[in-house]
Amino acid sequence: MEHQLSTRWKVTPTHEEIAPPTPKRQSDYGEKVVPLSSPITYMEMDTKKITQEPYDKADLEEAVETMRRGGIILYPTDTVWGIGCDATNEEAVRRIYALKRREDSKSMLVLVGETYEVERLVKEIPEVAYDLMELAVRPITIIYPNASGVAPNLLGEDNSLGIRQSRELFSSALCKRLRRPIVSTSANISGEPTPLFFSGISPEILEGVDYIVRYRQEDKTRREPSQIIKLGPTGQVEVIRP
Repeated sequence: MEHQLSTRWKVTPTHEEIAPPTPKRQSDYGEKVVPLSSPITYMEMDTKKITQEPYDKADLEEAVETMRRGGIILYPTDTVWGIGCDATNEEAVRRIYALKRREDSKSMLVLVGETYEVERLVKEIPEVAYDLMELAVRPITIIYPNASGVAPNLLGEDNSLGIRQSRELFSSALCKRLRRPIVSTSANISGEPTPLFFSGISPEILEGVDYIVRYRQEDKTRREPSQIIKLGPTGQVEVIRP
């Protein structure tokens, strides 16, 4: 398969900061919120200890350039394969919703490569968030209130945004090279099972993106889904997915 920007789409690069949007949407990070009544336990998979193969720098650069041109990519993350784009590009985000046949009232999370990138997106970060990111031994998505600096169609009600700091080699490098948060949503049509490996991704998804990352296409390592923790404006902690 050719890994080039599709000629079916005329994409417009966007390098300007997007002003903080007006809250207007309902979050969809989980169906039930469970109050945190005991310390969070960090289980099974230690992402810091996973053996990670080196990637092709040309592969990384092509993925980055595709996103800079406003395109969408298919790439491996610290959990499953994901569909991604520059999280500040509203039109690219809209294309991902359309590809997944997903209502844009259902929020998508973003990946960052460094802790300071979270600080750029969230004005006031509770101290517990730093502890969660530091102590986690498996991927952890934290939903923050009052976020900004991304496309408005990524935000939930109260301007909430799910953010995960990736420790996976390629997706972390992707964030650092783009110097922007990257959308991360599972590589499936909404309502269909999430493929665990690249080989399970449907032709519709493969044909609907502008670039397919070559790295880890043959990898059959099972990876745990991320924990999802929601933080309230005054530091409340709720577990959405343990």
